[in-house]
Parts: sequence; structure tokens; C-alpha cells
Amino acid sequence: MNDGAQELRWNHQDPDYLPPEIDTSKPSIARVYDAFLGGKDNFAADRAVAAEGMRHFPDRGEGARQNRAMLFRGVRFMAEQGIDQFLDIGSGLPTMDNTHSVAQRVNPGAKVVYVDNDPIVLAHARALLQTNDDTRVITADMRRPDTILRHPQIEGFLDLSRPIGLLMVAVVHHLGDAEDPHGLVDRYKAALAPGSYLQLTHFCSCAPEVRALEGVLLKMLGTGRARDMPEILGFFDGLELVEPGVVHLPEWRPGQPVRTPLGLGGICIAGGVGRKP
Repeated sequence: MNDGAQELRWNHQDPDYLPPEIDTSKPSIARVYDAFLGGKDNFAADRAVAAEGMRHFPDRGEGARQNRAMLFRGVRFMAEQGIDQFLDIGSGLPTMDNTHSVAQRVNPGAKVVYVDNDPIVLAHARALLQTNDDTRVITADMRRPDTILRHPQIEGFLDLSRPIGLLMVAVVHHLGDAEDPHGLVDRYKAALAPGSYLQLTHFCSCAPEVRALEGVLLKMLGTGRARDMPEILGFFDGLELVEPGVVHLPEWRPGQPVRTPLGLGGICIAGGVGRKP
């Protein structure tokens, strides 16, 4: 991850040009996730991780799709509760739909800031920056909340004295135990105004296949930890959980009946939404 926050200047005329900050020989979290989703914004090193992951965890990317779908349901829920500003930590590459498009369908004036440590995310967000004045993207390390919350692209754009929707979707599981993930999430929660929401999803160690996927990610990507339900629930300490609480993703406020038992893609990630009282 990058040390601190920075902006990547992108003024090159060649659409195939990649800035020197982007090393395509090494896999990145954002691009591997894009590969799991079947996207095109990834490289051979990223596809190798995704292919090996799917060999050990044969859900054909269903878990990634369920995670994306739950993100959108959560954003829509928060927007319907009146939340009109969102901070999306570890947003990844624009794929399928996006946080800002979901929020702005409910409230056209909703503001969104995307944060990711991979400079290619900012590069691919040029179109968003050019066409949507209510959307911004910064390159920053989620492990430095003070740097993010005081970033010049956020200060004066998001009003942290008012409720916001904080998104930490499929990102906290990339922190090892030694990095104190619960303490880090607590620091973000402490900065939220009352009435704010946290949406968080995390790999769930509920099946041998998930633990096999964890091994692949740790070996090839150097990051990716599965934790049990009580540990995931602990990230919401101090918040009022929105029903149905912390559950496997297909079970969180589905728009249609859910087939049970859930398959691998349905049980590999758990999460929920909590409101700060």
C-alpha cells in the first residue's frame, strides 16, 4: 500500500499509456478483484491470482458478484435514509455499477469520494472526475485514516460534522492481525458524526474452501484474511446494527427470495450495516 495520500497526474495523450506508478508485473488487490468479476482492467499477474483462487474456490466469481450487489443494496438503503455523502474506502476499479451512480439515483446531489491505494483506480476514474462534479477519487492508504479524513480533496467537499455513509467493503480483510484491524475501524467510526452509517463486508472463515482461498491470496498477493462471524461482528461495536444484522451477503435485505442452502459464493463473505447513535 502507498505511504500516505497522493494524487496521480494523468495528462498523457496515449490511451494505452500507464504511469510509472503502475507496476503491471505485480498483482494488485483492485485488479485481482476486477479479474474475479470478469472485468477487463487487469493484467496477467492479476489474472493468475484470480485463476488460482478459482481453482481452490470454484464459485466462478459469485462471491465477488454477491459482494458488489450487497454494496449497492447498502448504498441504496443509506441514501433512502437521507445520507447524501459517502466515503468509499478501498473502492477498487469501476466495475458493473458504482457507489455514486446508486446513491445519485436516489439523491442526484449525493456526494461520493472514492479512496484506493492503487493509482490505476484514479487513472480509470478520469471520466468520473470529468463528468460528475459530485464525485472525487483519491489515492491513499486506508491504514492512515487521519491522512484520508484531512485530505484536501475531502475537506470542504464532505462535511464530516454531518452524517455520512462510510463504506469498507471487502477491504478490511486485507489487514493482518498485527495491523490491528479492529482498532483501525474504530478510528474511522470515532470520526463519524452521529447518524452516520458503516457498511462493512469481510471474508468469512466458514468453510474449508474459504480457508484455501485465504492461502492462495496470502501466498500470491501477500494479503487476504478470513475471520469468523464473531470477529466480523466486532467491527460494528458501538453501532446499532440495521436488520438483519451481520449475515452472509445474500441474506442482507435481498430484493428477492434467497435459495438455501447457500453455495460457496454466498457464504464466503459476511457483512452488514450499522448506524452510529
